[in-house]
Amino acid sequence: MPVQNWMTTDVVSVGPDTSLLKVGKLMKDHHIRRIPVVDDNGQVVGIISDRDVRDASPSKATTLDMYEMHYLLAELKAKNIMTAKPITVKPTDTVEQAALIMLDNKVGGLPVVDDNGRLVGIISDHDVFKALVDITGARMGGLQFAIELPDQPGTARPLFDLLRAHNARLLSVLTVSNADGNRQLFIRVRDLENSKAEQELMDGVGKLGKVLYCQH
Repeated sequence: MPVQNWMTTDVVSVGPDTSLLKVGKLMKDHHIRRIPVVDDNGQVVGIISDRDVRDASPSKATTLDMYEMHYLLAELKAKNIMTAKPITVKPTDTVEQAALIMLDNKVGGLPVVDDNGRLVGIISDHDVFKALVDITGARMGGLQFAIELPDQPGTARPLFDLLRAHNARLLSVLTVSNADGNRQLFIRVRDLENSKAEQELMDGVGKLGKVLYCQH
């Protein structure tokens, strides 16, 4: 799934000389946790997180008076607190690639740029969660089960033959290989006509491999 199908395109961004005061207000007004910083050409030069704003703001224990704090927040600029040259992704990159980058670099969002480095969107961990829900068909309900099979060519064919024989309509299929030479298949199908039909299906599944769980 390409990033362009899940990213936010209506992106709030700021320039390098935007004050910390305004950055904080934009985050609060738009309920966002990160803001890309772009230059006059729309190219991404940095990103600011809500943590960056908190770390740069005076603590509650400060001895500064209200006017001094306001002056400090107005004088500090986005370029002073941003993470320069942030990691970015392209619209054609996959959501899986974006998720892996976020996980490996411990960040919650990535600017999406075109071939010229111009900002065209942003993808966040929340967008990845939405994609996961869609991929797994979780909102569609149905019967979900997991089975462990040998990680060898053709071992899943009897399972899909069984599903076809029971007129089970697939909603999603996910698979994970294990280090022990097996793989786990996570299957979601539409509800069968009755509980008896579901039990017969699962009895057949149990003869093909180790059933890890079965639930609605």
